[in-house]
Amino acid sequence: MAEIKKGKYIYYHCTGHANKGRGGYGDCRRKYVREEVLDQKFANLLDRLHFDEEILEWVKAALLASHADERREHEQAIHRCQVEYKRLEDRLHAMYLDKLDGRIDNAFYDRMSAQWRTEQTRLLREIERHGSAEESYMEDGIRLLELARKAGQLFAKQPVHEKKRLLNLVLSNCQWDKGEVHPVFRQPFDLLAETVVTGAAMGAQQTALSTRSPVWLGFLEAFRIFWIPPQP
Repeated sequence: MAEIKKGKYIYYHCTGHANKGRGGYGDCRRKYVREEVLDQKFANLLDRLHFDEEILEWVKAALLASHADERREHEQAIHRCQVEYKRLEDRLHAMYLDKLDGRIDNAFYDRMSAQWRTEQTRLLREIERHGSAEESYMEDGIRLLELARKAGQLFAKQPVHEKKRLLNLVLSNCQWDKGEVHPVFRQPFDLLAETVVTGAAMGAQQTALSTRSPVWLGFLEAFRIFWIPPQP
C-alpha cells in the first residue's frame, strides 16, 4: 500500500501494518519502504534478464533460420493441398460429363459430388491454416527478447504506470521480505533469467555468456518449444 509522507515522499508498506493483519500483528508487520528504494530493487531485478548483444544476434539468426525451414514445410503442405483440390475438381468435371452422356445416374452423381466437395472444403481450410501460420510470430518472439534484454534500463526511465505494465508483463508475483524483493518470473522470462545466471557462473571457466555454450543452446531450444505454435 502506498502513502505520501511530508507531502511529497511516497512510501509503501504491507496492508497488514495498518490493520494489524489477519494473521497476527507480529507476522505481518513490516517497515515502510521508500518508492525509490523499491524502484531500484525492481530495476536490479530486471537486470537479471540482460545478456550480451552478441547473444541476441546469434539467437535472432538461429530463430529466423528455423522459421525459414518451417516456412518451407508450410509451403509444401499448401502445394499438396492444392494438387489434391485440383484432382478432385477434375474428377467432378469428368463425372458431370458422364452424367450428361447417361453413363451414370443423377443419384450417384449427387452422392459422389457431395463427398468430393466436402473434401475440397476441408482442403481449403487446410490451405488457410497453413497460410496463417506464416504470420510473423517469430518476429514477436525476437521483440520480446529485445525488450527483456533492456528491461532494467527501460524501467528506470518509465513513468509509474508504464513501470507497472512492464512488471506485470515480466513478473507473475513478488514478495518483499527483509529488504529484498523475491520475484516469480513469467514464462519465458523465468527461463531467460535462469540461463543468464548459469551462463555468467560458467564465465570463469569459459568465455562469459558464449553463444557456443550449451547453456544458451539449451535456452534456444526451450524458447522455440515455448514460443513457436504447434504445426497445423
